Amino acid sequence: MSVTDVSDQPAEAPTTSPPPTQSTNRRSSDLSALLVRLHFYTGVLVAPFLLVAAVTGLLYTATPQLDQLFYGDKLTVAHAGATAKPLAEQVAAARAAHPDGSPMSVIVGDIDATTQVVFSMPELGEKQHTVYVDPYTAEVKGTLTTWWGSTPATTWLDDLHRNLHLGDLGRHYSEFAASWLWVLVLGGLALWWRRQRGANPKARRLLLPDLTAGKGVRRTRGWHAATGVWIAVGLLVLSATGLTWSRYAGGNFDNALTALDAHQPQLATALAGGAPPAGGGHHGGAGGGDSAVDPAAADTVLRIARDHGLAGPVEIGIPEDAASAWTVTQVDNTWPVHLDRATIDPVTSTVVARSNFADWPLLAQLSKLGVQAHMGRLFGIANQILLAALALGLLCVIVWGYRMWWQRRPTRADRRAIVGTPPARGAWQKLPAWAIAIGVPVVFAIGWVIPMFGIPLAAFLVIDVIISTARGQRDQPSPVSPAPANQ
Repeated sequence: MSVTDVSDQPAEAPTTSPPPTQSTNRRSSDLSALLVRLHFYTGVLVAPFLLVAAVTGLLYTATPQLDQLFYGDKLTVAHAGATAKPLAEQVAAARAAHPDGSPMSVIVGDIDATTQVVFSMPELGEKQHTVYVDPYTAEVKGTLTTWWGSTPATTWLDDLHRNLHLGDLGRHYSEFAASWLWVLVLGGLALWWRRQRGANPKARRLLLPDLTAGKGVRRTRGWHAATGVWIAVGLLVLSATGLTWSRYAGGNFDNALTALDAHQPQLATALAGGAPPAGGGHHGGAGGGDSAVDPAAADTVLRIARDHGLAGPVEIGIPEDAASAWTVTQVDNTWPVHLDRATIDPVTSTVVARSNFADWPLLAQLSKLGVQAHMGRLFGIANQILLAALALGLLCVIVWGYRMWWQRRPTRADRRAIVGTPPARGAWQKLPAWAIAIGVPVVFAIGWVIPMFGIPLAAFLVIDVIISTARGQRDQPSPVSPAPANQ
């Protein structure tokens, strides 16, 4: 029997089961109204920021392919597998092609990758110049301005996604989006589950849209909700990982790691009895010519690192002076990751200190893996495809959300409107005292940790109370003066 047939059936005799109490129904109704209102306004106000984040993030997922397209002649070699030249010869070729600046690191990649010699340039700020050298011929393939290893194209797309090329001011947009994304996801899941649980608690109704619905808001809501369920876990991960290196919430997260002693371990670099730097150290020289550190020692450092199990692509950090050890860091971010590190003294051919990724604190490991997953590096091409699917899914959910708002608009001649009526305000004020007593401290704590969530929420509640109070006073009937008593 379909739902539409209910009205044609004879009325059944009243049952003896007691109906739910009015207080239970009222609490459930108040909570649902609060969820609807929160999800609605969050969606309307935050969705534009999420739309920008989804589009820019979708573009960023293609950076490995774009790098190969734009810079393939610099990043890779065609004759992989031959005998590589000594690093000293490769560094010398890079320094001859780039006499300015000081060499700060050498990145040794896979067998088909060029060797990257990175030069610090004070006038570039956080950026560097990277010279790409064919490891088998010591031929310089080109030079790029990089940002900690990222090519110009990747850097440009990273800045677009992170701050819209607006610097610190632009970072507010991405942090605002990440701060509210988890609220939208959890609120939407709660609303969809509450809507479906009474009719049919089967998972199919939660995971698939109702294709029997008409062409109106019910059908759109089905696609909006079902797609949201499928991408919910991925969006929560993106929200959490995005917040870990945001400006404000990320700062609080970093402080928490410091308090818990959960940062990745710092390696000792000081050498016992090391000679003082000559000529101001290689970072103080004009082009490294007067450096007390000879970059040619990179061959010795690399050999020692290989002997101690640091295989695969590595970055060799050149110390600032002869009193400091060299650092060797594995830079293979693809699962299973290889991120072990060591500091090495090439004079004594000894390992000064070592840190294995497996020994990092758990929070430091999860943070590192989360960042790599967020950037599409952890699982290679599969990670890129997953991120692209999440971005496209989020775009669809946003479009369907606005479409529902438009479909709910009044269409009568005397009540036409561009969009639907928003949910009634004041729902949170009707919650029971225990819910407010528990909820307020929890929300305050979250808002303190995630300021771009807490500050807008506080502003919304204040405005809501002011408007509700003003409308309540306006809607009250004017007092009627009592008639004078008969004398």
